[in-house]
Amino acid sequence: MIYTLMNKHTPVVELNIDEDTGTILKVAQVIHPEYLPVGITIINGIPDRKSLNDWWRGRSIPASRSGIREALDILNVSYAEQLLTKCYGLSLSDQYWINPKELPFKWEDINFFHNSFSDDVGNVLFGQASPGSELDLLSPCNTSDGWLRKKWKIIDDERWLIKSGSNPFRSDRCLQRP
Repeated sequence: MIYTLMNKHTPVVELNIDEDTGTILKVAQVIHPEYLPVGITIINGIPDRKSLNDWWRGRSIPASRSGIREALDILNVSYAEQLLTKCYGLSLSDQYWINPKELPFKWEDINFFHNSFSDDVGNVLFGQASPGSELDLLSPCNTSDGWLRKKWKIIDDERWLIKSGSNPFRSDRCLQRP
């Protein structure tokens, strides 16, 4: 599927992304290379696909996350990278996202900073959802890094990151706002 990598309102590059693996297959068109994420290599005026894939995969939940295999089974996806297209790569850490070329969105209507998002993925990551239920995968939890269980939640219209501790401190608590 063709997406436009966006930096908030600015189109950066058009990408062909494999929905089954979450892999960037091709850089179709360069629009505003000056808005590319930091660290992307440019060769002969074209962003390096491997470099873009490394950045893109780095946005997904890492394979080392506690409970990720069970969560992926419940979410009915094989790879955490597949979740990136389900939330259009949106994050509460930056303003990069992918906009489907066929049915484009506006930043104002979709970003997680100002719009609501589903609790489903976060609940699954914390073991609070059962297999077989209908799940909404539009969540910033799809782009949260690190090996501890964590989820984003809207509390009193503010975005909070809730993290689980590691032994011997296994409590869940609100740690930070974006």
